[in-house]
Amino acid sequence: MAMVTFVDETTAGDRGAAWQLEMSEEQLTLREIIRRRVFREVAEHNAAGGDHFRGLVQPGGTELTRDGFRMGKHRQVDAEEQFSRAVEAFSRNGFVVLVDDRQVEDLDAAVPVHRAVEVVFLKLVPLVGG
Repeated sequence: MAMVTFVDETTAGDRGAAWQLEMSEEQLTLREIIRRRVFREVAEHNAAGGDHFRGLVQPGGTELTRDGFRMGKHRQVDAEEQFSRAVEAFSRNGFVVLVDDRQVEDLDAAVPVHRAVEVVFLKLVPLVGG
């Protein structure tokens, strides 16, 4: 079993708290790693409740805040829809993925999953006036 560490960062220098997910495979595609991450964060949100969703990509009908995406009131988030949004965001360079400090550019690339692998989701922040 490997504990994969996930970290969200922005090009503005912000770094979120690291969290871990246990995986038993020796390698997975980047697409599958993203799927597992999204499904976990959606499951946690749906179980906990609250009016903010903290995840990789913004659900529809929400507003971006410092604490995540404000929903107005708690509602269930659809994991499949969030996964589709994440794949779309990746394909249009909304974020890049670094695995052990190496960029993975292909969703179908095989990613080694070992004991101390770190997966960084680097969210790109648009330049002001650019």
